[in-house]
Amino acid sequence: MKKEYDVLIVGAGPGGIFSAYELCRANKGLKIAVFECGNPLQSRKCPIDGKKIKSCINCKTCAIMNGFGGAGAFSDGKYNITNQFGGTLYEYIGKQEALDLMRYVDQINLSHGGEGTKLYSTANTAIKKKCFENDLHLLDAQVRHLGTDINYIVLENLYQELKDQVDFYFRTYVSTVERADGGYLVRTEEDEFCGKTCIISVGRSGSKWMERVCGELEIPTKSNRVDIGVRVELPAAVFSHLTDELYESKIVYRTKQFEDLVRTFCMNPHGVVVNENTNGIVTVNGHSYEDPALHTDNTNFALLVSKHFSEPFKDSNGYGESIARLSNMLGGGVIVQRFGDLTRGRRSNAQRIAESYVIPTLSAQPGDLSLVIPKRILDGIIEMIYALDKIAPGTANDDTLLYGVEVKFYNMEVEIDRNLMTRYDGLYVIGDCSGVTHSLSHASASGIHVARHILERE
Repeated sequence: MKKEYDVLIVGAGPGGIFSAYELCRANKGLKIAVFECGNPLQSRKCPIDGKKIKSCINCKTCAIMNGFGGAGAFSDGKYNITNQFGGTLYEYIGKQEALDLMRYVDQINLSHGGEGTKLYSTANTAIKKKCFENDLHLLDAQVRHLGTDINYIVLENLYQELKDQVDFYFRTYVSTVERADGGYLVRTEEDEFCGKTCIISVGRSGSKWMERVCGELEIPTKSNRVDIGVRVELPAAVFSHLTDELYESKIVYRTKQFEDLVRTFCMNPHGVVVNENTNGIVTVNGHSYEDPALHTDNTNFALLVSKHFSEPFKDSNGYGESIARLSNMLGGGVIVQRFGDLTRGRRSNAQRIAESYVIPTLSAQPGDLSLVIPKRILDGIIEMIYALDKIAPGTANDDTLLYGVEVKFYNMEVEIDRNLMTRYDGLYVIGDCSGVTHSLSHASASGIHVARHILERE
């Protein structure tokens, strides 16, 4: 027999969580089901320990990418309150509405364990002037840094509040979403669920699934971009004058050679570099913690170049995947190289990494990134490192470590209206799987927005 609900939510990432939270907060007695292919938060444990297990073993469900909290559960918990990056939600709902929703998400985080964390801002900073003087552009934002540790606490508190009001189906893979009987039918491997309204929020890791569902339902989509680059790791002191004031500094540079845009992304002061598994491809990412006891001596951040393909080749994500797979083939996973070795045209080896003044926080295979990353992209990254060296001397030191590849996959943009609804009444697509949001704050805000629209229709 079909199990009946008022609202079906596919995916327990930020979008799905905040949709459920806002729906429950209205106290209208709605019957809500959330389907998640991963585990509850407390059961999300990556087996990589750096000792017995040093690389990805391709678990049935990736504990880093899937489960309650989504891929953001083990990020460093940065909530950027801005329309300048993190997505284009404002194009659908308006700039002020988007900012108001992000601030509301911030209040929820603070009331669920995030109190006492710091809110950083780029407003009226002399650093912005210093960037302009060196052909760099610092984007405006407020940044709430929860840290991986506090972010976990916030998510656990949200789950404890929701678990008695929402039916969570963990380790449950949704095979299809179908239109049926004036509503929607969600099929899993064992059961069928029906509901008047369905919210899809499967994140970036659900990109291939989302593409198939859109094809089956004939929902229009268009190609999105892919970001390709490296993760930089260097002594925390090099960037301390930036991170102490701004924490997260989004800096954009236009290269002289190709006029490509290279940007910093996901800055982690005193953080660690980590592996990430997306659809079986191992890439690199970074985390940081609020607790000083968990700090390292290093800061890491990504340098990314965006590529968007249209004609005749349209598969931007496929292009990024091919580069990541090449890295996995040559290095068995993530490759690490000293900046000095890269600029001298030689591969790094274990001895050179061991003799480096920067102690790596991730056990990665020493190698040569020039054999993996296309020349145009790598040239832009090198040019950006020299540009950053002007505002943060020491960035271009020989011992600066570069991990590759870092790839940010973006879902194709799903055609949705200002309510984030598809062509079908009551079927919403939110968060990063929509191609509209690319961040924790934007994805969470999209969930709130859709929940309020559903409540208005009740």
